[in-house]
Amino acid sequence: MKLHRLRLTNFRQHVDSDLAFEDGLTGIIGPNGVGKSTLLEAIAWALYGGDTARGGKDSIRFFRATARAQVKVELEFELGGHRYRVVRGLTMAEIYLDGGEQPIANSATAVGDVLQRRLGMTRSEFFNTYFTGQKELAVMASLSATERAQFLSRVLGYERLRVAQELADQRRRDLRNEIAGMRSGMPDADALAAQESEAAAQVQAATSRLADAEIERSRVQALLDGLGPRWTVAQRQRDELQQLEADIRVTEIELSAQRRNAERLATDLQHVDEARRALAPLSAQLAPFDQIGQELAKLRDLAAHDGRRRALLEQETEMGTDLAALRADQEAKSGAPELEERVTVDLETRRRQLEEAQGKLELRRTEWVRDRQEAETRRNALRAQWSELKDQRDRLVARGEQGVCPTCQRPLLDHYRQVLDVLDSQLETVSADGSYFRARLEQLETMPDDVAELDDERRRIAAEVSTLERKLAQTQMKVQQLEHLARDIAAREQRHAALVQDLATIPAGYDRARHRAVEEEFERLVALSTQANRLTTQVEREPALRRESDNVGRSVASLASRQQDLLSRRTALALSEEEFGLLRDQHAAAAAQVQAAMLATASVTSELGAAEAARSRATASRVELARAAARVEALERDKQLHDELHRAYSDLRTDLNFAMRPELSELASAFLTELTDARYTELELDDKYRIVVLEEGVPKPVISGGEEDLANLVLRLAISQMIAERAGQSFSLLVLDEVFGSLDDTRRQNVVSLLRGLQDRFEQVILITHIEDVRDGLDQVLEVRFDEHSGASIVTRKSAVGREFADALSSVGEVAG
Repeated sequence: MKLHRLRLTNFRQHVDSDLAFEDGLTGIIGPNGVGKSTLLEAIAWALYGGDTARGGKDSIRFFRATARAQVKVELEFELGGHRYRVVRGLTMAEIYLDGGEQPIANSATAVGDVLQRRLGMTRSEFFNTYFTGQKELAVMASLSATERAQFLSRVLGYERLRVAQELADQRRRDLRNEIAGMRSGMPDADALAAQESEAAAQVQAATSRLADAEIERSRVQALLDGLGPRWTVAQRQRDELQQLEADIRVTEIELSAQRRNAERLATDLQHVDEARRALAPLSAQLAPFDQIGQELAKLRDLAAHDGRRRALLEQETEMGTDLAALRADQEAKSGAPELEERVTVDLETRRRQLEEAQGKLELRRTEWVRDRQEAETRRNALRAQWSELKDQRDRLVARGEQGVCPTCQRPLLDHYRQVLDVLDSQLETVSADGSYFRARLEQLETMPDDVAELDDERRRIAAEVSTLERKLAQTQMKVQQLEHLARDIAAREQRHAALVQDLATIPAGYDRARHRAVEEEFERLVALSTQANRLTTQVEREPALRRESDNVGRSVASLASRQQDLLSRRTALALSEEEFGLLRDQHAAAAAQVQAAMLATASVTSELGAAEAARSRATASRVELARAAARVEALERDKQLHDELHRAYSDLRTDLNFAMRPELSELASAFLTELTDARYTELELDDKYRIVVLEEGVPKPVISGGEEDLANLVLRLAISQMIAERAGQSFSLLVLDEVFGSLDDTRRQNVVSLLRGLQDRFEQVILITHIEDVRDGLDQVLEVRFDEHSGASIVTRKSAVGREFADALSSVGEVAG
């Protein structure tokens, strides 16, 4: 397998990373935590899908990406003479073959099946073949002998045999427990036969008792049937007598109620006569009631208008006062428009004067600032010139007549004094000019008097402008108030006229004393009218009361006649209580005998059913026992098969473990011979799976750190070679992730050199590390760094400086040779 290209989009911290892989030794270098190992995770996710990623789908997406942002990994690799391109996202997967435009599979399940079939490896086998994780080169050194054997079995796939053996053993235990459980629950055959025989005898006895019970039940039923007609007649007569007694009691209750109604009606008619006598004198007193009511209605209407009239008078007085005040305020502010015009003209004049004063001040102030800046510039330039001349003179004096001219760079000799005088003259001139400009600066530090006068004039005019602006604002406010006053006065005058018009329409002539007297008289007449109405109602009830009294009299006569008829019918019935009781006892005894016979028959029938059920259960138990015995026999055969399978797995694991050490030793020795140029030709694993390096067939008692790194590396390569061969794949790719963590610089360089020696066997070797020192021995470098601004990892291709320098030296050596 050979990797060509890996591209990540929003995969964890890689927003847009694109890596191209070439043959040779490639380094992926960057600090811890920037996303180097995430690249391996992306390769595994592209090949094997979601189960290979840490966390769920939400943890894969770049944390700053939006919810709809695409998450995608694209991997291109070569395998078995074909080139594949896998594209996988959170909800999709596609695989393309040999640059085709149409995918050969386009679902997560289909892509996983194709890749696992082409690779011929599970995810665990793939990683144990092509990848060596962090600190795995020397992992076996820290394990015990048992742990080392288990580690090798696990990475070589032998653990599946152990799992299969454990499953077979679990099945053996389950079969053993099931057989024991079935045997413990199986009944004894002899006991079942005895139960079946006993149940048959019980059925025969219950059948005989049932025939006797049926005979007895028929006899007592015939006795009960003979008493039935006499008992039926007696019951009918008894029911009729009880119904007559009930009707007599109801008739007596109704007759008593009607007699009480007759007494009540006589009392009510007496009250009607009394009400008619009391109603006559009240009619004369109520004669003026309607006239008093009409007068009271008029007085109440005048009272209502009188209240509204007083309220309108109060409003008219208050509104007149408000109008007088508003007219006075309007008169006081009537000159505001004319004043606004005068103040506006004065303000415009002062503003023009302010602009002129401001212009003069700015012009004069600019001249003053420009003079001061020019003087300061000239002074600073003279200071720099003086320092330069002073430095030249000091160097000239220090060198003397043997010095060189600062201009033409020739020796001075006799011109020394002449040049020195020229420099002194220039220093004096610069010093004089500097004194002048220093004095000029001191003079210009203070604002000139004419500038100060112009500034005072500007301030005075600005104050006048501000005063006029405030006066204009006040005047404009008064003009606005004057307009509001005119509108307010017009509105109030209109409302005042409407009030006067309303007052003219309200009637006058209200008499409060007469109103009070009429109210009192009306209340007295209302009380008399209420009393008269009540008496009238009683008198009007007289016809209804007399009709009800006639009806009650007829009802009393009818109920008395019915009562006599019922008493005569009760006397005519001749059934005595003694005869009825004797007949009832005889019938009850016969019915009890029939019930007892029926219960006896039911009991015997139940016993017969129980006996037949017991016989059926005994027969079913015998059949079930035969079926359970057949099941136990089948389970025994299945258990014997799993016993043989368990022993076969044990033998196979023993054989594989026995053959594993020699095979690993042989493959590791071949790698060791190749890497050391045949200095060491043999490496083996002892019975405790420890690495032993042989030199001329003799184990080396002590090996150096570099030799230990070499031994660990070739053993890991041998393990990967065995897995690849068993999967039917060529072993051309090797990925090492952080294998230098505990190694010093020398041992790290030894490992890099050893890996470079395997280039004939491995077309691609990829090193993932945070150590920069190994960069010199690499063919190409992919640098991973973290960008704090975007929060993402950035992958860039860097030149392998040390390697280029080594290649250049090699080329120079070849040319020199």
